[in-house]
Amino acid sequence: MGSPVSPALTWLVRHGQSTSNAGLPADSFGGIALTELGVQQARALAAKVERQPDLLVVSPFLRTRATAEPILERWPSTRCETWPIQELTYLSPERCRGTTAADRKPWVDTYWRRCDPDYVDAPDAESFRAFATRLSDFHRRLVALDAAFVVVVGHGQFIRGYLLGRSVSFQATPDWMRAYRADETARPMANCEIVELSSEDWAGTN
Repeated sequence: MGSPVSPALTWLVRHGQSTSNAGLPADSFGGIALTELGVQQARALAAKVERQPDLLVVSPFLRTRATAEPILERWPSTRCETWPIQELTYLSPERCRGTTAADRKPWVDTYWRRCDPDYVDAPDAESFRAFATRLSDFHRRLVALDAAFVVVVGHGQFIRGYLLGRSVSFQATPDWMRAYRADETARPMANCEIVELSSEDWAGTN
């Protein structure tokens, strides 16, 4: 069997504006919906997809599936798969139920000051090390695809982690955790922003 052939072109896309992005309370991390602006952004994204993707990848969360819907409406025969590429769930979803981003800020600050890759906030949360494992698994699956055009609709946290983590082989060290946080907060992805990776970007990463 020959070596895997990496995608010729991959789009990594953050979902459209969600109700949480707009400052509204969230009942569940996975069930957060798009705002009307987010729906408009998703439609504008679909208009940019001028040829049928070989594969459309989404996270399990509602806001990514809703962002991908207009792409599937435009290219209905596109194969769509759900991969575990959701954002880093480092705070307990149950504890965060009904809270806003402003409510959660003290918990967020405490978590990142701790900067412990193995710390788990609660049984329904994940460690940074588990997140790094998901990033690494995504990388292996992505580079093994023999495809001309792949569109991945995910989350800004995950995409930033993936782009930064490739340089350190996704090793979950406190230093990389701090670097990730600094990068993700300094350069947050805009809703429906596209990061393009070409075949040259996979050199030496298989």
